[in-house]
Amino acid sequence: MEHLIELRDVYKIYQMGEETVHALDGVSLTIDEGEFVAIVGSSGSGKSTAMNIIGCLDVPTSGTYHLGGIDVSTMEDDQQAEIRNKMLGFIFQQYNLIPKLSVQENVELPLLYAGISAEERHQRALNSLERVGLADKKKNLPSQLSGGQQQRVSIARALAGNPSVILADEPTGALDSRTGRDVLAFLQRLNAEGDTVVLITHDNSIAVKAKRIVRLQDGKIIYDGDSHDPKAVVSAEEFQDLQGEEAAT
Repeated sequence: MEHLIELRDVYKIYQMGEETVHALDGVSLTIDEGEFVAIVGSSGSGKSTAMNIIGCLDVPTSGTYHLGGIDVSTMEDDQQAEIRNKMLGFIFQQYNLIPKLSVQENVELPLLYAGISAEERHQRALNSLERVGLADKKKNLPSQLSGGQQQRVSIARALAGNPSVILADEPTGALDSRTGRDVLAFLQRLNAEGDTVVLITHDNSIAVKAKRIVRLQDGKIIYDGDSHDPKAVVSAEEFQDLQGEEAAT
């Protein structure tokens, strides 16, 4: 069976002065269509590097990355940009909306870059705004919306391109806790409707909203499994202690 996302023995190595940093240290990971996966870890764990590679914003030092069966690990920048536009929908912590453009124009922008006709752009944008419950705000500027509404516009923008993967990078980081819960509930709903969602976060309380957690520490995967398993939200040291306790019983 072909996986939607497949990283095989991926290393990302940086030279910082005399120090060699293994941001990713032999990571192998598969994600299938329709999954909701949280990639979680503290600062320096490698989760941002993993997101950049999955999002075709960077390439591995070694190893391979296949997206939808296509080897993107050795592509040039322009080839990666084309893949990003066709297959990936991004949701960012800071929304990244253009202040002078209306809500609808913001949603249409990636479609404009993709060369899609004006009529189809309009229709796709309206459909996406309807999905996030903001069709009535299509003529508003971002500044006229709440933070939660702006994040829903960014979700609509991601959906408009009919992506294979929705990649959400700390999507609740700029929101209050209640609004953040609403955004996470919306991502869960999208997943229930069939969308593949990959969520990047440092926060265990957010990660457990996904169905599966991949936990990174020091560039390595230390847990990959059910988000409801207690081992999903512990450190490598705590994980080893749990294993020791299990072995003793």
